[in-house]
Amino acid sequence: MQEKEWAAAACLGDEDAFYKLVSSQKRKLFGIAHSYLKNEADALDAVQEAVCRAWIKCRKLRDPDAFVPWLIRILINCCHDELKYRKRTWPHPAEAAQEKTEMISVYKLDLELALERLKPKYRDVLMLKYYQDMTLTEISRVLQRPEGTVKTWLHQGLKQVREHIRKGGDGYAREV
Repeated sequence: MQEKEWAAAACLGDEDAFYKLVSSQKRKLFGIAHSYLKNEADALDAVQEAVCRAWIKCRKLRDPDAFVPWLIRILINCCHDELKYRKRTWPHPAEAAQEKTEMISVYKLDLELALERLKPKYRDVLMLKYYQDMTLTEISRVLQRPEGTVKTWLHQGLKQVREHIRKGGDGYAREV
């Protein structure tokens, strides 16, 4: 109940209510950003950008009850923007993954490569469902799509991930 009140006040321009509402969601927001960007600094930047965009546009939000899903959607868009920027300026994700100094399981690398190859709509659903443990109803609210569409995207995304993993990924040669 408190979040609804904060959201209503934030949409009227109350900075304190906006701060409390965003603070109550900070772990979730960081987790979502980190699951997309795989980097703490970039995830923090994306959260900061999303909060800034939300504050600027907050007064235009028609339904204060939808504040949190709306904020998550803004964050996902910020993450997509960063990933597009990386594609234009950085080496291929498989090359970047090989440059990491930490040890990564081959299976985790397979999964990450498979997720990177998915269409954004499938990747969004899988990330929110399995990395953030959101329900299909919550995901449909965040993505502003019918629940049936979200279920279809989840099914198609899982199917494509399985296919990529079965093939072993084309990004690198597997040692058997």
